[in-house]
Amino acid sequence: MFDFKIVTSWIENLLRVELGLDNFWTLAIEFVLVGVALLAAYALIALVLIYAERKICAFFQCRIGPDRVGKWGLIQVIADMIKILTKEIIPIKRSEKLLFFLAPFFVIIGSFLTFGALPFAKGLHAIDFNIGVLYILAVSSLGVIGIVLAGWSSNNKYSLIGAMRAGAQLISYEISAGLALMTMVVLAGSMQLSTIVESQADGWFIFKGGIFAFVAFVIYLIAGHAETNRGPFDLPESESELTAGYHTEYSGIMFGFYYVAEYTNLFIISAIATTMFLGGWMPLHIPGLDGFNQVMDYIPSVVWFFGKCAFCIFLALWVRWSYPRLRIDQLLKLEWKILMPISLINIAAIAVAVTI
Repeated sequence: MFDFKIVTSWIENLLRVELGLDNFWTLAIEFVLVGVALLAAYALIALVLIYAERKICAFFQCRIGPDRVGKWGLIQVIADMIKILTKEIIPIKRSEKLLFFLAPFFVIIGSFLTFGALPFAKGLHAIDFNIGVLYILAVSSLGVIGIVLAGWSSNNKYSLIGAMRAGAQLISYEISAGLALMTMVVLAGSMQLSTIVESQADGWFIFKGGIFAFVAFVIYLIAGHAETNRGPFDLPESESELTAGYHTEYSGIMFGFYYVAEYTNLFIISAIATTMFLGGWMPLHIPGLDGFNQVMDYIPSVVWFFGKCAFCIFLALWVRWSYPRLRIDQLLKLEWKILMPISLINIAAIAVAVTI
């Protein structure tokens, strides 16, 4: 299996030895290269997911989907991106201007900081904290601030109701999502994402962890789906009641930030599920089947990672286009009376099992 450390080591050697740069300039250039690569991947993944959802949604609803702009409608999302970049940002007279302007940046920064900590392939990991799981849970929570600020600073009753719903929903479901991830931390014995992936070399946690891992996986997918504000958990932006919810008053690129962050968060939730439960970039290995395992090793690690993410994303889209929107009381009851008690019992049970 190809190790991307070969590429990163070559760049390091080029800067330090071939060009003779000192430590400061070497690190500065490397940081810029990593930042540009992450920004490009961030934007590209959002565009791919927008197109994919349109096509999958059309399939579920017996429609064709985008098919006019470019072959199979492939250029439609690019045309939409150019359109939203060139649209006027309409000023809102009675809004809290500073907070109204800053709110989208909280959402996009929280999403981007989480995105940068994901291990995309073998040796392709921008930053690898020894408390990686804690870091992801912390920075991903920044998005709540941006959503609540957007609703409050807009001076619009629809936006404010959407923000209050989002605050209640996101803060509630973060508990179950965090407990589900902690279940895998107990099983792995580490919070470092690279260590968690490597500990799944002889079997993914979804299989090794038994019923405990499966329950945690299902709870995480439900909670993660709720955290991305997507149907049937899309109460904060329910268009039939609140026009567009917390981002009703936004336009142009500022609305585009929310739009891009929503789709990238869908990928991030799927990527975290892949890393914690499905082995990350690790191939599928079955003990005793050496020939099969060798064939699996020939598939690039980046293909394994994005293939598993695509599976989780498809599950999320399947749920979105299959179930009606929940009421706010049903949504909160699902978290506080069902998911959280099960998560607490599950993490206690796996702690006892690992100790024994």
